[in-house]
Amino acid sequence: MSDYKTIAESKNFIVLDKYIKESQACDSYQTEGDLEREFIGDLKNQGYEYLPDVNNPEAMLANIRTQLQTLNDMRFTDSEWPRFVESYLDKPNDTSIDKTRKIHDDYIYDFVFDDGHIQNIYLVDKKTLARNKVQVIKQFEQTGNQANRYDVTILVNGLPLVQIELKKRGVAIREAFNQVHRYSKESFNSEQSLYKYLQIFIISNGTDSRYFANTTKRDKNSFDFTMNWAKSDNSLIKDLKDFTATFFQKKTLLEVLLRYSVFDVNDTLLVMRPYQIAATERLYWKIISSYQAKNWSKPESGGYVWHTTGSGKTLTSFKAARLATELDFIDKVFFVVDRKDLDFQTMKEYQRFSPDSVNGSNNTAGLKLNIEKDDNRIIVTTIQKLNNLMKTEDSLPIYQKQVVFIFDECHRSQFGEAQKNLKKKFKYFYQFGFTGTPIFTENALGADTTQSVFGTELHSYVITDAIRDEKVLKFKVDYNDVRSHFKALESEQDEQKLNAAETKQAFLHPERIREISRYILDKYKQKTHRLLANGTGFNAMFAVSGVDAAKSYYDTFRALQKESEKPLKIATIFSFAANEEQNSIGEILDEGFETSALDSSAKEFLNSAINDYNALFKTNFSTESNGFQNYYRDLSNRVKKQEIDLLIVVGMFLTGFDAPTLNTLFVDKNLRYHGLIQAYSRTNRIYDATKTFGNIVTFRNLEQATIDAITLFGDKNTRNVVLEKSYKEYMDGFTDIASGEARRGYLDVVKELQARFPNPDEIVTEKDKKDFAKLFGEYLRVESILQNYDEFAGLQALQRLDMSNPQAVEEFKAKYYLNDEDIVAMWKVKVPAPRTIQDYRSTYNDIRDWLRREKNAKEKDESTIDWNDVVFEVDLLKSQEINLDYILGLIFENNKKRKDKASLVEDVRRLIRSSIGNRAKESLLVDFINHTNLDAIQDKASVIDAFFAYAQKEQQREVSELITEEKLNEEAARRYIAVSLKREYASENGTELNALLPKMSPLNPQYLKMKHTVFQKIADLVEKFKGVGGRIMENDA
Repeated sequence: MSDYKTIAESKNFIVLDKYIKESQACDSYQTEGDLEREFIGDLKNQGYEYLPDVNNPEAMLANIRTQLQTLNDMRFTDSEWPRFVESYLDKPNDTSIDKTRKIHDDYIYDFVFDDGHIQNIYLVDKKTLARNKVQVIKQFEQTGNQANRYDVTILVNGLPLVQIELKKRGVAIREAFNQVHRYSKESFNSEQSLYKYLQIFIISNGTDSRYFANTTKRDKNSFDFTMNWAKSDNSLIKDLKDFTATFFQKKTLLEVLLRYSVFDVNDTLLVMRPYQIAATERLYWKIISSYQAKNWSKPESGGYVWHTTGSGKTLTSFKAARLATELDFIDKVFFVVDRKDLDFQTMKEYQRFSPDSVNGSNNTAGLKLNIEKDDNRIIVTTIQKLNNLMKTEDSLPIYQKQVVFIFDECHRSQFGEAQKNLKKKFKYFYQFGFTGTPIFTENALGADTTQSVFGTELHSYVITDAIRDEKVLKFKVDYNDVRSHFKALESEQDEQKLNAAETKQAFLHPERIREISRYILDKYKQKTHRLLANGTGFNAMFAVSGVDAAKSYYDTFRALQKESEKPLKIATIFSFAANEEQNSIGEILDEGFETSALDSSAKEFLNSAINDYNALFKTNFSTESNGFQNYYRDLSNRVKKQEIDLLIVVGMFLTGFDAPTLNTLFVDKNLRYHGLIQAYSRTNRIYDATKTFGNIVTFRNLEQATIDAITLFGDKNTRNVVLEKSYKEYMDGFTDIASGEARRGYLDVVKELQARFPNPDEIVTEKDKKDFAKLFGEYLRVESILQNYDEFAGLQALQRLDMSNPQAVEEFKAKYYLNDEDIVAMWKVKVPAPRTIQDYRSTYNDIRDWLRREKNAKEKDESTIDWNDVVFEVDLLKSQEINLDYILGLIFENNKKRKDKASLVEDVRRLIRSSIGNRAKESLLVDFINHTNLDAIQDKASVIDAFFAYAQKEQQREVSELITEEKLNEEAARRYIAVSLKREYASENGTELNALLPKMSPLNPQYLKMKHTVFQKIADLVEKFKGVGGRIMENDA
């Protein structure tokens, strides 16, 4: 083999502490082809074998045979190889999930050779990674429903495990992401495709390079889940030259693929982020080095990992614990949590990653039993159970063995009796802590800090890192001064005076509780993005100061919603919090599952609230021990699934609870330091483009407390990075301090939009279409952010206000807390009319559809306009979607007003074209209007019923016509269409589509064309009729 150079390597770690940036060989203009050639040249220099002739499935299969024979030191005969391929390597009905499982779990196959002997055939060698052969190929051609040619593929033992999609410098990296997404739909997953083995995608435009897992999970298949590689100090490695020199080191790539990826029980492939890998490998190395130095049972033999809340600590700690169990000298690994609810949640999370790797226990006896088992499983337990065991058992064999303790949220479990007992009982332990909010001298209440108990910091990834990497969101913090005569109380900063006010229940004045409750009900839909008729949006939590506050708010919400047609689903949970000594300033008191210590009034209220919950969801929970624990778990699931709109809490759920669909936290509680960051962080998990930050709405002035907390747990520039900009900045524009980028404000964007494109119908040339798409995308982004600001909600509502109606004006002022001067100032702000925005949205959707058709027709090659830097904001369009019932309701209302079908049809066309999800139903709705006597329909409900009856009849007719016209297998076609309508999209995966096609050899040149035509017609039909119900199969209900 030719000599090659290793550019970046480290003895212990693949995430490097130091890396010297590669010098650019050439500063001249690079085409995409130049970039590809340079990339492959660099890989060859790093020891990859380049195979220019492997560019089709037959050549790939032949190479796999060669590589597997070398890896397994054997030879397949010409009759054995096809049998091995068909029975294991590339089974006819394998999905990408099946093939991923073969890389992670089933990578050893017992193959029976022709002569009768059996041998284990390995696809990969996970013990000695260097034995796996890495090769590189380019421009591989494969046909699914489209013929595609892939840029660069990395083969491991011949199998395509990594796909690289390159774009020339200057092209938006999202375009590379979109291309991978398109290939996934068009050919990666076609029948008999070895590309179903793909584990990782790499996208790069030369200056920005990212990696992400190949997953079929639709909610994980977004750009938000892509990541840059990085050094151990979290500085990003983005340029392709540097990315190649680090990430594509053979050892690094193989470790990421085979060691730092997890295929969980939900069939989701998770590839760890660089900071997760950095922490895991440093913890692993620390165990080994401490053991070799015979340095155990001291802070110097362990350490702590500071990874901010929401950055994926559970996966990191699981991988660290799992790797520790594989060390020969380690007898047991304990994963220790501080709360019963976290114990349950961590068990569930760990079992998601690997069902057989963890033992949990319900009590101390169960914990003892798990310790005595001779296996290498991780034991998940609470600090309380572990402490009870140590107090009651003096001489367990485990005390003399080599054990690893990993403490989750170690700021809570590091002090007190349990820590003293652990040091006294266990003779050979290595202790590690994970925390998002360490205890420093600034926020410690005693002499101990996280470092003094656990030892040195092994790795940090603080909130500013996570926000920069877009792994968590910023916070938008509002102090709502809506009750002016309580302002002095709410602005008090002195802790003693605040505690005295709490004791006197000054914050529980009925008028204050009622005003805050009204505010929350008024603003709920705006804050959670539920203003539009589809109403999915997000949900919210309300943190209150104590049980009395929870009761007051819960009762007030019920009273205020008594007459509401669609009241918010509100629940509450709390239990007794023992008045234990706090470890740090601002720590949220621990509420266990024991409710017996609650006073009779609190318990009576909790029972009543749980009864309301039981009545709502047909459940049967109570405040008794197991009943309450089960209530907690059920409530947790329903909050995550958005079945609860608003959850009122005192302490529970404010730490350790992870629900990406939650975007708003209302606060009437004094939060400080750790407790403040933990509570705020319930809202800032990434979800989609609509969720731009965590909404924090406080009814006490927590501004200084917020600044103090984010400064302590971040760095000197944290305030500018972590807190969202003001309303004024988003309206007028600002310069982003972190990136230096100048961001235009809403007013400038609107001004240009109205000046350049006053009439959307006149956007005809391709250049105008592109310019409009970029500009309106900018408008959608800034408008989506402003939707969260009360001032903007007031500005929009003002456009609909009848200024000639004095009563309406006064009600408006009261609702938005405005005076006459405010209204005069607001009138001066030019906001586009709702109908104008509707027309713009319609045009934006039309351009997106037009561009997709052009690309499919391959006509873009002739265009002189480069669309690569345009990203269509599909998530934002969907977030403002209107549903079908809403459209039908408007048809009913508008018909009553005008009785003119022509103008009604025009209104409906305008409305539906602005809707990305319903525009396929345009002809269906127009035909319904034209064929229906709307005057004879008495109410909205009847219009909806009439439409669905009409649509179902049309659906039957069109399905039958399609089957006849294309000569399809009727039963198979109806089955496939019924399944597609149910899941709301047509898929080419599996064999169902082939089964419905007319009899024709797949080798016939017309076969693929016919298959594509049929698929497209069915996909269009599904898009048109999804959601209308009705029967497709004879036995459909």
